[in-house]
Amino acid sequence: MTVIVRDFRPADAEAWVQVRRAALPYMVTTPEQVLRDLADAHPDKHFRLLVAEEDGELIGTAQVGIAYETPEPGQGFCNPYTRPDRVGRGAGSLLVRTAEEYLAGVGAVAVHTWVLDAPAHRAFAEKRGYVASRPAHFLHLDLANSTLPPLRQAPAGVELLTAADFEDDPRPLFEADAETTADEPSDTPSELTDYEDWLTTTWHRPGFDHGLTSVVVADGEVAAFSVAETDGLTRYWSGMTGTRRAFRGRGLAKLAKNDSLHRARAAGYTDAYTGNDAGNGPMLAINTWFGYEICATEVRHVHRLT
Repeated sequence: MTVIVRDFRPADAEAWVQVRRAALPYMVTTPEQVLRDLADAHPDKHFRLLVAEEDGELIGTAQVGIAYETPEPGQGFCNPYTRPDRVGRGAGSLLVRTAEEYLAGVGAVAVHTWVLDAPAHRAFAEKRGYVASRPAHFLHLDLANSTLPPLRQAPAGVELLTAADFEDDPRPLFEADAETTADEPSDTPSELTDYEDWLTTTWHRPGFDHGLTSVVVADGEVAAFSVAETDGLTRYWSGMTGTRRAFRGRGLAKLAKNDSLHRARAAGYTDAYTGNDAGNGPMLAINTWFGYEICATEVRHVHRLT
C-alpha cells in the first residue's frame, strides 16, 4: 500500500470533511465550506489544501498557508490531521514535509501548527523540530439537554439584535470584530484591515449563521457580539464572542452569547462547541458559566525554518 500527497480537488470535499470529523469530532465544517475557503482565500495567504491518499482512499488532510493578517511577516501555518484508524502509515510525515517545502518557497520563516495534547501527537511534532507554545481548549455543551441561563431583558440603553439586522451595512460588525480580534491572545495576532476580504471570508462564509449571531447595541454602537457558525444539521459553533473595549465589564458578552445559544436550541441544534485559549480566563469563565465542558486540548507548536 502506497501513501501519496497531492493537492485537494473539488471531488475530495466530502471525504475531507469525513477525515476532519474523525480526527476532530468537535469541529464544525461542511464540504461547501471547504470549497469556499479555498476559492475565497486572499492571494497573500498562499492558501493550499493538501490530502494524503492511500490506494485511492483519502486518509489525511492539511491546511497550509501564510498568516497574512499578522504584523510579523513570514508566519506560516500547517494543520495536518490523519484519520485515527490510518495513523502510522506515513501520511502525517508526508503532509508536513510537503507543507514545509511549499511554505519555505513562498517566504515563510516559521511554521505554526496545532497539536492534540496527547503523548503520540506531541512526540510527532517534537521529533520534527516543533516547539510547544500556548494551549487551547475545545469545549462542548449538550444544547439539547442542558439548562441554559434564563434570557434576561436588555438593560436600559441596550438593544439586542442579530447579524441579520445588519444586512444592509455590516461594516459596524467588521469594526467590532477587528477591535476584539486585535485583543485576542495568540502567537500570531491578527489585524483585520481589509473590509472587502472580511465580507468574502467571514460575512458571506457559508457556515456563518446571521440569524443566530447575536449583537448587542449600546448607546447606538455595536458593543458586543457572539458569532454563530453551523453545519445546517445539529452542530453549532460559537466563533468569536467579544466586547469592544469601551463597553467591557458590563456583562454584554454573556448577554449576546446566551441569546445566541437560546436561538440555536430553538432552531434545533443539539450540540454546541467552541474554542478557548487556555490563557483567556474571562472567556473560559463565561463558557464554564454556560455549562461548557472541556472535551479536548490542543497545543500550539512552532518550527523555525530559518
